[in-house]
Amino acid sequence: MTTRIERRPAVARLLQGRADMLVVAGLGSPVYDVFAAGDHPLNFYDWGAMGSAAMVGLGLALAQPERPVTVFTGDGEMLMGLGAFSTIAQHRPPNLSIVILDNEQYAETGMQQTATGFGTNLAAVARACGLEDASTCYSADVLDTLREKIHERCGTLVAVLKIEPGDQPRTVPERDGATITDRFKHALQA
Repeated sequence: MTTRIERRPAVARLLQGRADMLVVAGLGSPVYDVFAAGDHPLNFYDWGAMGSAAMVGLGLALAQPERPVTVFTGDGEMLMGLGAFSTIAQHRPPNLSIVILDNEQYAETGMQQTATGFGTNLAAVARACGLEDASTCYSADVLDTLREKIHERCGTLVAVLKIEPGDQPRTVPERDGATITDRFKHALQA
């Protein structure tokens, strides 16, 4: 079996020293992982909007060009929103990073295998759409370099982290969309 990355430590490591980074956490496990790494008023927990995390990140990156924006999403959600890669490639904001936590499973609905488990390569799809800095990572050894690239805003980045399959304990942040949005807006204005 190929080496895999542990999701919770990886997310926490990528968020170390985040400063004013805006973070979008896609539906399900990415929300739990980002929250477990430490709640922050600049975390936008994207509850109930499967397939939208990358596009929310694009909007924030375009509206807040001076701040790094990092999206944490899963393979199932990214597969649902593959067209986002084409739209993001049209704009290529230098402050946008998309981290796809790919366990090849739909964790929220019973661990069914996703298309990435059957050979779909999300980094190759991103590159085919025009996002040149797209790679698949199998080892935690790359996380410090990846964190530096995210924080330095070197261009639009897509990193597919091949993570250990299986579910994680739920660490559940606020679930009310209006409350999450208001908190995020107030933090942006501060």
